[in-house]
Amino acid sequence: MIVELSHRITDGMVTYPGIPGPVIGTHLSREASREIYEPGTQFHIGMITLAANTGTYLDTPHHRYADGQDLSQVPLSKLADLPGLVVRAEGVRQVVLDEGLDVRGRAVLIQTGWDRHFGTDKYQHQHPYLAPESATWLAEQGAALVGIDSLNIDDTPSRGPRPAHSVLLQAGIPLVEHLTGLAALPDEGFRFHAAPPMVAGMGTFPVRAYAVLPQRPR
Repeated sequence: MIVELSHRITDGMVTYPGIPGPVIGTHLSREASREIYEPGTQFHIGMITLAANTGTYLDTPHHRYADGQDLSQVPLSKLADLPGLVVRAEGVRQVVLDEGLDVRGRAVLIQTGWDRHFGTDKYQHQHPYLAPESATWLAEQGAALVGIDSLNIDDTPSRGPRPAHSVLLQAGIPLVEHLTGLAALPDEGFRFHAAPPMVAGMGTFPVRAYAVLPQRPR
């Protein structure tokens, strides 16, 4: 069973305040392509202009640190087929993790339920975030990846610090923000995938995040 964990990207959508929405258009229309190909053959080639922080996206170390690994340098072993763990934290603004959890080598996904507000003004304000001390603990314990279903893994006053980004990305732990659908996952026993294109020199990009659950016996 495969569970979708990404928001759909649509023309003009707002992901994060102040970041422009994507513009989706056409490079070659089906009508125009009829003049290029033989009768009965037509194609559509689309175009999209978007900020890298759009929809459900991955942060690599290069997002925070100039000498950190970018999208083309983070190995797939940190992005795909990871054993997953869901931390339930609905109704909590600052998420403090239970330090008894086994997080080493796992994708740790924080379910706050905030994804239900995605696309609304409420999503942008007073969102849940990871406690700085928990970010430090995840780095020390060797988590493979950390994700959250809210606006940001850090608290976001306009000019505030970003301790979770700083600590986790410095440790080489990728982040996935704006996840959705985590309520459909079990606490563990699934594999997580969130691989972006291999774009050199960029630190963030949208991903198609999803989880693979084991087949139930018939």
